[in-house]
Amino acid sequence: MLVLALLLVCGAATGCGGRATTHHKPGTSHEQASGSVGTLLTADDGAGHRLREVPAQGAPEVQLTVRSDSEDGWNLQLAVKNYRFTPDSTGGAALPGAGHAHLELDGRKLARLYGPWFHLPATQVPEGAHTLTVRLYADDHTAWAVSGKPVQATTQLTATATAPGPSAGHGHGHGPGETETEAAPKPPDQQQADRTVTITVRDGKVSPAPARTELRRGERVALRVTSDRADTLHVHGYDKELALPAGQEATLILTADRPGLFEVETHESNLVLTQLLVR
Repeated sequence: MLVLALLLVCGAATGCGGRATTHHKPGTSHEQASGSVGTLLTADDGAGHRLREVPAQGAPEVQLTVRSDSEDGWNLQLAVKNYRFTPDSTGGAALPGAGHAHLELDGRKLARLYGPWFHLPATQVPEGAHTLTVRLYADDHTAWAVSGKPVQATTQLTATATAPGPSAGHGHGHGPGETETEAAPKPPDQQQADRTVTITVRDGKVSPAPARTELRRGERVALRVTSDRADTLHVHGYDKELALPAGQEATLILTADRPGLFEVETHESNLVLTQLLVR
């Protein structure tokens, strides 16, 4: 009986050393259930997420580096300090120096980031000059802030009709540092693909039904996806991601240069779209 009582107590206390539970009392928000880390401000990040103020000393920091991808678009790297990405805890309590990031283009959210690397396809950036922003969040979706300002970094990105490439930029947010960018031309034929897979997501259902797409090693495949809600496509094994704007077709082109079976799924709705079988 004593052992059983101890086990019950441990389970109620978030697993006796495990990560904080993602469940909270019905009728309360994640913010209300997130504990006492920092100070929850009434101000928000501009997108409805309240700011969680922490002292400058030891606060999370982020810098953003953008480089042209020789295949398509750009590769983004987030260099963080006093911070770790915790995708398995998203939706739980706010823990010190932990969480995820949001990527914005001109103030419009493109994707939620669960790690330091992200591929931004050229199809997601209209022609012209733009501002990229990455902002750090806690697991309960509040935005980390110092002195009333969100912890974030920004850079300028310029896309042209023939050869998109980033322009020189500067990182902003808590902590010093500049954002580095490198431009590189992209041959027009790199937009072509050997295979095209067209997928539609509507009302939580995938059409056509998820199946395997067989590819020879070295073939280029275009994933054309239309979703009725904003989401993010992720190709496992290749770590390629693609923002899916609601109601708009988005295309990700990748080279199947490694053999194996790789799932293509959505982040928010957790739907399997297809499987890439590369031989």
